[in-house]
Amino acid sequence: MIYEIIITKSIQKQLDNLPNNIQERVYDKISQLAEEPRPDGVVKLKGYDNEYRIRIGDYRLVYEIQDEQLIVLLVQCKHRRDVYKK
Repeated sequence: MIYEIIITKSIQKQLDNLPNNIQERVYDKISQLAEEPRPDGVVKLKGYDNEYRIRIGDYRLVYEIQDEQLIVLLVQCKHRRDVYKK
């Protein structure tokens, strides 16, 4: 099953602001999430029903999986020091 990846405008801005070498790695991981939304190395976030985190160097990609609609909704993509701040 192929999942649809949803990238909001705010996430797109975060992705655009990443360094070029990290940007390529992040887009590669995002494309892989369409086929396998729970790859090796993914961590389910505590306190959330369907939110997961994947490491890409010093950056974290946080996303939500909606299995009923086959959707992966990107929530954040920031440096590890900033991603968990609310």
